[in-house]
Amino acid sequence: MTIRSRRETITFRHPVHIRGIARELPAGAYEVVTDEEMIEGLSFASWRRIATMINVPSEGVQGATEMLSIGSVDLADAQASDAQAADLHSPDLQSADLKSAKASVAHD
Repeated sequence: MTIRSRRETITFRHPVHIRGIARELPAGAYEVVTDEEMIEGLSFASWRRIATMINVPSEGVQGATEMLSIGSVDLADAQASDAQAADLHSPDLQSADLKSAKASVAHD
């Protein structure tokens, strides 16, 4: 069985909760490692995700990190939540919402 690991850095712009991790993680960049195994017997290369882990600051030991296992869906949910929070705090969006609200009141 062939296994490969993919590494990527993701960035959260706001503090975030990821299901499966008991504490809130601060905003910042995190390394995510995804392990995949090759699906044998196919006429083309295909991979199945078998593990997703995130490297986070360790509690209580400054400068230390720990790698925690998380669900890929939970990570995607946290990224979507962070992006939504970023949209809500965007000055351009707030300005557009304010203009839209004013236009709505003017038509009533």
